[in-house]
Amino acid sequence: MTVAPFFFNTTPSLLFEPGAARRLGAITGPRLGRAVLFVTDPGLRRLGLCDAALASLEAEGIAATVFDAVEADPSRATLMKAVEAGRQARATGVVGFGGGSSLDVAKLAALLLGSGEDLDQAWGVGQAKGPRLPLALVPTTAGTGSEVTAVSIITVGEEEKRGVSSAIILPDIAVLDPELTLGLPPAITAATGIDAMVHAIEAYASKNANNNPLSRMLAKEALRLIGANIETAVADGRNVAARSAMLLGSMLAGQAFANAPVAAVHALAYPIGGTFHIPHGLSNALVLPHVLRFNAPDAAHLYAEIAADAFPHLAGEESVQGRCAAFIEELAALSRRVGLQPRLRDVGIPESALAKMAADAMKQQRLLVNNPREVGEADALAIYRAAW
Repeated sequence: MTVAPFFFNTTPSLLFEPGAARRLGAITGPRLGRAVLFVTDPGLRRLGLCDAALASLEAEGIAATVFDAVEADPSRATLMKAVEAGRQARATGVVGFGGGSSLDVAKLAALLLGSGEDLDQAWGVGQAKGPRLPLALVPTTAGTGSEVTAVSIITVGEEEKRGVSSAIILPDIAVLDPELTLGLPPAITAATGIDAMVHAIEAYASKNANNNPLSRMLAKEALRLIGANIETAVADGRNVAARSAMLLGSMLAGQAFANAPVAAVHALAYPIGGTFHIPHGLSNALVLPHVLRFNAPDAAHLYAEIAADAFPHLAGEESVQGRCAAFIEELAALSRRVGLQPRLRDVGIPESALAKMAADAMKQQRLLVNNPREVGEADALAIYRAAW
């Protein structure tokens, strides 16, 4: 077997431990210094989910300035407010605590506070120069894998999403505490879980030159963990074993796609989220089976290779085409079983919007180039019509 050259970047330190957030000060204090910018969202703050972590920082003599105004699909304005809060506090480190939105804001806040660079010069792949402030990320959802990815996505203007992709914004440490996910509502559990499955699927089939054996191995294990536990986690949100498996699976999928980047599912999901403010995981779920059917002529063998990882009963399907088709149908059925809306019309997207969405999806060339089958604007429109 000949292995092509590849690189693999990930978060240098990971701690997986139920209850770890209650020791956050002791775990991160030596890295972050005495003045921390704590980035989260108003819902988590209101629920008190941040309280134990903040108390642990205080117990270690660390002053925490809380910025809790992060919204879904965070805007550039929100990011710059977080940066200003950090400047006012003379922050020596940053903690991101929450879902992917909070973690993305924390990554770029650490970059801009540490370097003072112009955000407009950092967009894209490998453009961020750094340095950044010390950074710790604590995910509270099992979906984005943002704690181990070198990407941050911000909404610019009314609808456009832009990304910074650079190993510089990988955190110094990720703290994975499954107890933080116990209170996630079923709908969020479902959407973020499918999102993590999409990360694994797209990483495994990515046409990117850096698709590599480590990413493929991690993607398969992520699918095994999530496929076996997502329905339990949705039905019984207090099941620590299922929540632990989901959080670990999400992280592994994050490591996979951080190095073998995602493709057309995400590219077509972005206009759904950017224009209609549909949560990212649900946006992915809405187009997932339709993109995979489009890709199947070029990627059936890849989907067949991972089908039984997510759905073990598909191991008995002998033909590549049969296993691929069954895999796609199982993914669509899984989304329905966990309560996600199956069609674009079900989330209020009018048919008249599809053409503009297809044009907007073409702006995501950094993702589309990784797709196993080339996607043109007419193809994107046909996929949206199938999903409508």
